[in-house]
Amino acid sequence: MEFRFSASEKLFRERVRDWLAESAPKGQRPPRGHAMRDFDLAWQRAKFEGGFGAISWPKEYGGANLSPVEQMIWYEEVARARAPTLGCLSIAINHAGPTVMALGTPEQRAFHLPKILRGEVVWCQGFSEPGAGSDLAGLRMRAEVDGDHLVINGQKVWTSHAQYADYQETLVRTDPSLGRHKGITWVIIDMTTPGITVRPLRTIAGDEHFNEVFYDNVRVPLSNVVGELNEGWKVAMTTLANERAGATANHGAELGELVEQLIELARSSIHSSSVDDAFVSRLARLRTDAAALRSLSYAMISRANRGLPVGVEATLPFLFFGELQQRVRALAAELLGGEMLEIDGPWDSWVRGFFADRMYVIAGGSSEVRRNIIAERILGLPRSY
Repeated sequence: MEFRFSASEKLFRERVRDWLAESAPKGQRPPRGHAMRDFDLAWQRAKFEGGFGAISWPKEYGGANLSPVEQMIWYEEVARARAPTLGCLSIAINHAGPTVMALGTPEQRAFHLPKILRGEVVWCQGFSEPGAGSDLAGLRMRAEVDGDHLVINGQKVWTSHAQYADYQETLVRTDPSLGRHKGITWVIIDMTTPGITVRPLRTIAGDEHFNEVFYDNVRVPLSNVVGELNEGWKVAMTTLANERAGATANHGAELGELVEQLIELARSSIHSSSVDDAFVSRLARLRTDAAALRSLSYAMISRANRGLPVGVEATLPFLFFGELQQRVRALAAELLGGEMLEIDGPWDSWVRGFFADRMYVIAGGSSEVRRNIIAERILGLPRSY
């Protein structure tokens, strides 16, 4: 594969670089709490006003209607500038918005999409349950039709930023008699609805990124169903395809920059005494692997740019990213030594990253699940039991 940027794409990169230099927040993003939510919403509003609120969304929905290549350029320049990412708006921009855009009713699109783009709301995802994480089809949270409402009872878990969310994209089982992949419905839940209880889960990194969410006779209008009742698995596949495609490009750009930051850290006078030839060789391997990940991302982008669907192939860079991220964090921990024990210390971002980024070999499907997908659906190997 030979990937070259056109003259217009190079001009777009310059425009993005100049805008980020002038407009990106100069202060640190708060790590938690409502201050974090407010920061992310303000950054989204600034991007929207600057014409970068949603690079690839169609203009009819308020986006810039730019190509997958320009979306990748945006991700690369954000990483290069070390500007804030989507933060707690990732679900809204990369999951819920595109799903509503593709399969929602005109009323749902008109109500939700402008709020997402203008940085007015936070969304969370209610997919995983205590017995249904990587095996999403095992979800059991039930919803019964009562007149023009669904009445929902059950529990979700690992729900990122649920305590700050205004809306939730949720999968519920509306007909358990239809089998694992049927009888599921994709629904929008207003998080202020009576009967919802959110309990934050404090992680080893000291954050409350994840939450348990409990639903006790939560009444949701049937008008909040996206797609057809009992056909939510198909809608969920649209959501997950958007998640994987966006994550592939974004994570590749971010991880490449993280490797460069680690190299800077190793060069600093504080830690240079810990760096020998073997350590330098491992840094070089990480930089090489980050470049390989970038090439995999470009391959996905090239495919999308030619109008071809990006399906199961996105599993490859998604898997590679998660495991490469662990190696980057582990080498940073080796360099920092005992300083890795101090949260809120001078190397706080590295310490938190070491613990928090372990989720990337689980979130969105564990590494084992991704390997099975690659084996069965790309290599054509027999199904694993």
